[in-house]
Amino acid sequence: MRHQVKKHRLGRPRDARRILLNNLATSLILHDKIQTTEAKAKALQPLMDKLINDAKNTNKHMAIKAINTVLKSELGAKKLIEKICIQYADKKSGYTRITRIGFRAGDSAPLVQIELA
Repeated sequence: MRHQVKKHRLGRPRDARRILLNNLATSLILHDKIQTTEAKAKALQPLMDKLINDAKNTNKHMAIKAINTVLKSELGAKKLIEKICIQYADKKSGYTRITRIGFRAGDSAPLVQIELA
């Protein structure tokens, strides 16, 4: 039974789910907005909030260490620390915005655009 389990599983084992979310986070940081399914976007939102908060609130060395565990791109980590943290310096949460854009043609999955707000 799944009583009080609030994790988005996305139909994948733990390792595949973690890699998928890391790749989505890297793409979102590099491109500022991406199109994906609604379930993946909702699973990505808490990860992005945690990444940006870690980059803002901890010292630079600990921030780089925490970011590099998730992001596998040096450009993404650099952009997160140098640009995105400065952009959201006065904000405490709500760094991403999800906008519905329709349904995918093949399987009618709800598509959304997730972007840095």
